[in-house]
Amino acid sequence: HKFSIAPLYGLILSGGKSSRMGTDKALLNYHGRPQQELLYELATEFCEKTFISLREEQREYLPKKYRVIEDLNEFRGPLNGILSAHRKYPEAAWMVIACDLPLLNKNTLELLVQGRDAAKDATALATKTTKLPEPLAAIWEPKGLQHAIAYLKNANSSCPRKFLINNDTQLIYPENDAVLANANSIDDYKRIKEELNSP
Repeated sequence: HKFSIAPLYGLILSGGKSSRMGTDKALLNYHGRPQQELLYELATEFCEKTFISLREEQREYLPKKYRVIEDLNEFRGPLNGILSAHRKYPEAAWMVIACDLPLLNKNTLELLVQGRDAAKDATALATKTTKLPEPLAAIWEPKGLQHAIAYLKNANSSCPRKFLINNDTQLIYPENDAVLANANSIDDYKRIKEELNSP
């Protein structure tokens, strides 16, 4: 049986509660429009189909042209959105991108897609500093998601990073660690926005 590579779908994770930010991270504007819309368009360049992952009550804020997958709330933590997508399209691999990585760009996603090892559970971006997989800037293969469901049943942690560390994950290191900078607070947002706007 020849190994066939799963089709790649994009998933922009917008369903988090953004409690530390105090405002919906997905709607923050770093580059002239809401982050989730920008990432959706970026992902569309690499993926056969792209979806925004969100909670039911967020749907009204989103222009109709975007495809969405609503959280099923079967699982805890960030894996909820990813596994809700997996339930809907179990045959697809998912390029998962979190809305709170404002410096993620086309070149970095290209690195990820080119470095994809479909025989592993996942291929994840990682910083040279930590050498830890970034589960929310990663390609999750169908079998990796199957393994994640089993993992959640038995693990006391719902942390997707922990899952990737303990499973078969290909790591990809962008040239610059900063592209994986995480924006969780208004201070982070302001700092990153200033960096983006500085010449």
